[in-house]
Amino acid sequence: MSSKSIGIFDSGVGGLSIWNEIHLLLPMESTIYLSDSKHAPYGPKGKEAIIELSVKNTEWLINQGCKLIVVACNTATTNAIDILRKNYSIPFIGIEPAIKPAALQSKSKAIGILATKGTLSSHLFHETSQLYSSDLLVVEQVGDGIVELIENGALYSDQMKHLLQSYLQPMLDAKIDCLVLGCTHYHFLTPILKQLLPEHVKIIDSGKAVARQTKSILESNILLNTETSVEQNRFYTNGNVKVIDSLLKSETARIKKIDF
Repeated sequence: MSSKSIGIFDSGVGGLSIWNEIHLLLPMESTIYLSDSKHAPYGPKGKEAIIELSVKNTEWLINQGCKLIVVACNTATTNAIDILRKNYSIPFIGIEPAIKPAALQSKSKAIGILATKGTLSSHLFHETSQLYSSDLLVVEQVGDGIVELIENGALYSDQMKHLLQSYLQPMLDAKIDCLVLGCTHYHFLTPILKQLLPEHVKIIDSGKAVARQTKSILESNILLNTETSVEQNRFYTNGNVKVIDSLLKSETARIKKIDF
Protein backbone atom coordinates (compact mmCIF):
# COMPACT_ATOMS: atom_id res chain seq x y z
CA MET A 1 0.00 0.00 0.00
CA SER A 2 2.84 2.46 0.74
CA SER A 3 3.73 2.83 -2.94
CA LYS A 4 0.15 3.70 -3.92
CA SER A 5 -0.97 7.27 -4.59
CA ILE A 6 -2.38 9.96 -2.35
CA GLY A 7 -5.77 10.99 -3.72
CA ILE A 8 -6.81 14.64 -3.63
CA PHE A 9 -10.13 16.11 -4.75
CA ASP A 10 -11.69 19.55 -4.89
CA SER A 11 -14.66 21.24 -6.51
CA GLY A 12 -12.21 22.54 -9.10
CA VAL A 13 -8.64 23.81 -9.27
CA GLY A 14 -8.43 25.37 -5.80
CA GLY A 15 -7.05 22.22 -4.20
CA LEU A 16 -3.93 22.54 -6.35
CA SER A 17 -2.71 24.86 -3.59
CA ILE A 18 -3.00 21.92 -1.18
CA TRP A 19 -1.44 19.54 -3.70
CA ASN A 20 1.55 21.86 -4.00
CA GLU A 21 2.21 21.89 -0.24
CA ILE A 22 1.88 18.09 -0.04
CA HIS A 23 4.22 17.66 -3.00
CA LEU A 24 6.82 19.98 -1.45
CA LEU A 25 6.73 18.17 1.91
CA LEU A 26 6.41 14.63 0.51
CA PRO A 27 8.25 14.63 -2.84
CA MET A 28 8.53 10.82 -2.92
CA GLU A 29 4.76 10.34 -2.84
CA SER A 30 2.73 9.80 -6.01
CA THR A 31 -0.51 11.75 -6.24
CA ILE A 32 -3.79 11.72 -8.16
CA TYR A 33 -5.65 15.02 -8.27
CA LEU A 34 -9.33 15.14 -9.24
CA SER A 35 -10.82 18.51 -10.21
CA ASP A 36 -14.62 18.47 -10.30
CA SER A 37 -14.77 21.82 -12.10
CA LYS A 38 -18.00 20.95 -13.89
CA HIS A 39 -19.84 21.21 -10.57
CA ALA A 40 -17.91 24.16 -9.10
CA PRO A 41 -18.53 25.91 -6.86
CA TYR A 42 -19.84 23.57 -4.18
CA GLY A 43 -20.55 26.46 -1.80
CA PRO A 44 -24.10 27.37 -2.94
CA LYS A 45 -25.20 23.74 -3.17
CA GLY A 46 -27.20 22.09 -0.39
CA LYS A 47 -25.64 19.65 2.07
CA GLU A 48 -27.09 16.55 0.39
CA ALA A 49 -25.74 17.56 -3.03
CA ILE A 50 -22.30 18.25 -1.52
CA ILE A 51 -22.28 14.82 0.16
CA GLU A 52 -23.33 13.15 -3.09
CA LEU A 53 -20.54 14.82 -5.06
CA SER A 54 -17.98 14.05 -2.34
CA VAL A 55 -18.95 10.37 -2.34
CA LYS A 56 -18.69 10.28 -6.13
CA ASN A 57 -15.20 11.83 -6.02
CA THR A 58 -14.11 9.51 -3.23
CA GLU A 59 -15.21 6.35 -5.03
CA TRP A 60 -13.47 7.48 -8.23
CA LEU A 61 -10.19 7.93 -6.33
CA ILE A 62 -10.58 4.63 -4.48
CA ASN A 63 -11.07 2.92 -7.84
CA GLN A 64 -7.72 4.41 -8.89
CA GLY A 65 -6.13 2.59 -5.93
CA CYS A 66 -5.46 5.57 -3.64
CA LYS A 67 -4.21 4.81 -0.13
CA LEU A 68 -5.41 8.05 1.49
CA ILE A 69 -7.72 10.86 0.37
CA VAL A 70 -7.31 14.57 1.01
CA VAL A 71 -10.61 16.44 0.77
CA ALA A 72 -8.99 19.64 -0.54
CA CYS A 73 -12.22 21.62 -0.34
CA ASN A 74 -13.46 23.50 2.72
CA THR A 75 -17.11 23.09 1.76
CA ALA A 76 -16.81 19.35 1.15
CA THR A 77 -14.91 18.90 4.41
CA THR A 78 -17.36 20.79 6.58
CA ASN A 79 -20.40 19.10 5.02
CA ALA A 80 -19.29 15.59 4.08
CA ILE A 81 -16.10 14.34 5.72
CA ASP A 82 -17.86 12.69 8.68
CA ILE A 83 -19.94 10.66 6.22
CA LEU A 84 -16.86 9.70 4.21
CA ARG A 85 -14.94 8.56 7.30
CA LYS A 86 -17.93 6.51 8.43
CA ASN A 87 -18.41 4.73 5.10
CA TYR A 88 -14.86 4.13 3.81
CA SER A 89 -11.95 2.41 5.53
CA ILE A 90 -9.06 4.49 4.15
CA PRO A 91 -7.82 7.61 6.00
CA PHE A 92 -9.22 11.05 5.10
CA ILE A 93 -7.62 14.47 5.61
CA GLY A 94 -9.96 17.45 5.69
CA ILE A 95 -9.64 21.20 5.34
CA GLU A 96 -11.20 23.85 7.54
CA PRO A 97 -10.59 27.61 7.84
CA ALA A 98 -7.50 28.47 9.89
CA ILE A 99 -9.39 30.35 12.59
CA LYS A 100 -7.18 29.13 15.44
CA PRO A 101 -3.85 30.52 14.11
CA ALA A 102 -5.60 33.77 13.18
CA ALA A 103 -7.03 34.09 16.69
CA LEU A 104 -3.61 33.46 18.24
CA GLN A 105 -1.83 35.95 15.97
CA SER A 106 -4.34 38.80 15.98
CA LYS A 107 -3.31 41.84 17.98
CA SER A 108 -6.25 44.03 17.01
CA LYS A 109 -8.66 41.25 18.06
CA ALA A 110 -10.41 41.56 14.71
CA ILE A 111 -10.09 39.01 11.91
CA GLY A 112 -11.69 38.57 8.52
CA ILE A 113 -12.85 35.28 7.03
CA LEU A 114 -13.40 34.99 3.29
CA ALA A 115 -15.14 31.72 2.47
CA THR A 116 -17.97 30.11 0.51
CA LYS A 117 -21.57 30.09 1.69
CA GLY A 118 -21.37 26.32 2.17
CA THR A 119 -18.45 26.66 4.58
CA LEU A 120 -19.70 29.65 6.56
CA SER A 121 -23.14 28.08 7.09
CA SER A 122 -21.83 24.65 8.15
CA HIS A 123 -22.06 23.22 11.66
CA LEU A 124 -18.35 22.39 11.76
CA PHE A 125 -17.38 25.97 10.90
CA HIS A 126 -19.58 27.40 13.65
CA GLU A 127 -18.15 24.94 16.19
CA THR A 128 -14.58 25.93 15.28
CA SER A 129 -15.39 29.62 15.23
CA GLN A 130 -17.03 29.56 18.67
CA LEU A 131 -14.12 27.58 20.10
CA TYR A 132 -11.39 30.02 19.08
CA SER A 133 -12.98 33.41 18.46
CA SER A 134 -15.09 34.15 21.53
CA ASP A 135 -13.05 37.27 22.33
CA LEU A 136 -12.63 38.40 18.71
CA LEU A 137 -14.55 40.49 16.25
CA VAL A 138 -15.00 38.17 13.28
CA VAL A 139 -16.02 39.69 9.95
CA GLU A 140 -17.37 36.93 7.69
CA GLN A 141 -17.70 37.42 3.94
CA VAL A 142 -19.16 35.02 1.38
CA GLY A 143 -16.89 35.12 -1.67
CA ASP A 144 -19.61 34.92 -4.32
CA GLY A 145 -18.19 34.84 -7.84
CA ILE A 146 -14.53 34.23 -6.93
CA VAL A 147 -14.43 30.50 -7.67
CA GLU A 148 -16.21 30.99 -10.99
CA LEU A 149 -13.69 33.61 -12.12
CA ILE A 150 -10.73 31.39 -11.18
CA GLU A 151 -12.26 28.37 -12.91
CA ASN A 152 -12.79 30.48 -16.05
CA GLY A 153 -9.17 31.63 -16.15
CA ALA A 154 -9.95 35.19 -14.99
CA LEU A 155 -7.80 35.17 -11.86
CA TYR A 156 -6.02 38.46 -12.64
CA SER A 157 -8.96 40.23 -14.27
CA ASP A 158 -10.22 43.71 -13.36
CA GLN A 159 -13.51 42.05 -12.41
CA MET A 160 -11.71 39.97 -9.78
CA LYS A 161 -9.91 43.00 -8.36
CA HIS A 162 -13.12 45.02 -8.06
CA LEU A 163 -14.92 42.08 -6.46
CA LEU A 164 -12.19 41.63 -3.86
CA GLN A 165 -12.13 45.35 -3.08
CA SER A 166 -15.84 45.25 -2.27
CA TYR A 167 -15.41 42.18 -0.04
CA LEU A 168 -12.38 43.53 1.81
CA GLN A 169 -13.67 47.01 2.61
CA PRO A 170 -15.94 46.00 5.55
CA MET A 171 -13.02 44.03 6.99
CA LEU A 172 -10.66 46.99 6.69
CA ASP A 173 -13.28 49.23 8.28
CA ALA A 174 -13.31 46.78 11.21
CA LYS A 175 -9.49 47.08 11.53
CA ILE A 176 -8.70 43.41 10.92
CA ASP A 177 -5.06 42.34 11.10
CA CYS A 178 -5.56 38.73 9.89
CA LEU A 179 -7.46 37.50 6.85
CA VAL A 180 -8.38 33.80 6.83
CA LEU A 181 -8.82 32.26 3.39
CA GLY A 182 -11.60 29.72 3.89
CA CYS A 183 -11.58 28.17 0.42
CA THR A 184 -8.64 26.45 -1.27
CA HIS A 185 -9.31 28.41 -4.47
CA TYR A 186 -8.60 31.62 -2.58
CA HIS A 187 -4.92 30.77 -2.07
CA PHE A 188 -4.34 31.84 -5.67
CA LEU A 189 -5.64 35.31 -4.78
CA THR A 190 -2.67 35.97 -2.49
CA PRO A 191 -0.67 38.18 -4.91
CA ILE A 192 -3.76 40.35 -5.54
CA LEU A 193 -4.71 40.48 -1.87
CA LYS A 194 -1.22 41.68 -0.95
CA GLN A 195 -1.74 44.62 -3.30
CA LEU A 196 -5.13 45.47 -1.79
CA LEU A 197 -4.40 44.95 1.92
CA PRO A 198 -2.19 47.01 4.27
CA GLU A 199 1.18 45.37 4.91
CA HIS A 200 0.37 44.53 8.54
CA VAL A 201 -2.61 42.30 7.60
CA LYS A 202 -1.54 38.67 7.61
CA ILE A 203 -3.05 36.30 5.05
CA ILE A 204 -3.62 32.85 6.53
CA ASP A 205 -4.62 29.61 4.82
CA SER A 206 -4.44 25.92 5.69
CA GLY A 207 -2.07 24.51 3.05
CA LYS A 208 1.07 23.81 5.09
CA ALA A 209 -0.91 22.49 8.06
CA VAL A 210 -2.78 20.06 5.80
CA ALA A 211 0.50 18.81 4.32
CA ARG A 212 1.92 18.21 7.81
CA GLN A 213 -1.24 16.36 8.85
CA THR A 214 -1.07 14.23 5.70
CA LYS A 215 2.49 13.21 6.56
CA SER A 216 1.52 12.43 10.15
CA ILE A 217 -1.42 10.23 9.12
CA LEU A 218 0.70 8.39 6.55
CA GLU A 219 3.33 7.71 9.21
CA SER A 220 0.84 6.52 11.83
CA ASN A 221 -0.80 4.17 9.32
CA ILE A 222 2.57 2.94 7.99
CA LEU A 223 1.70 4.28 4.53
CA LEU A 224 4.68 6.52 3.77
CA ASN A 225 6.25 5.58 0.45
CA THR A 226 9.39 3.51 0.97
CA GLU A 227 9.95 2.65 -2.68
CA THR A 228 12.83 4.16 -4.67
CA SER A 229 10.82 4.41 -7.88
CA VAL A 230 10.18 7.87 -9.34
CA GLU A 231 6.95 9.45 -8.10
CA GLN A 232 4.10 10.18 -10.48
CA ASN A 233 1.65 13.06 -10.29
CA ARG A 234 -1.52 12.77 -12.35
CA PHE A 235 -4.22 15.41 -12.73
CA TYR A 236 -7.76 14.82 -13.96
CA THR A 237 -10.47 17.39 -14.66
CA ASN A 238 -13.94 17.55 -16.14
CA GLY A 239 -13.32 21.24 -16.80
CA ASN A 240 -10.73 23.31 -18.66
CA VAL A 241 -7.31 21.63 -18.83
CA LYS A 242 -5.64 24.97 -19.60
CA VAL A 243 -6.69 26.42 -16.22
CA ILE A 244 -4.95 23.61 -14.32
CA ASP A 245 -1.91 23.92 -16.55
CA SER A 246 -1.64 27.68 -15.92
CA LEU A 247 -1.78 27.22 -12.15
CA LEU A 248 0.65 24.28 -12.01
CA LYS A 249 3.24 25.98 -14.22
CA SER A 250 4.91 22.61 -14.74
CA GLU A 251 6.17 21.21 -18.01
CA THR A 252 5.98 17.64 -16.68
CA ALA A 253 2.40 17.69 -15.37
CA ARG A 254 0.18 14.91 -16.67
CA ILE A 255 -3.27 16.47 -17.09
CA LYS A 256 -6.16 14.55 -18.59
CA LYS A 257 -9.70 15.65 -19.43
CA ILE A 258 -12.32 13.16 -18.28
CA ASP A 259 -16.09 12.92 -18.53
CA PHE A 260 -17.03 12.75 -14.89
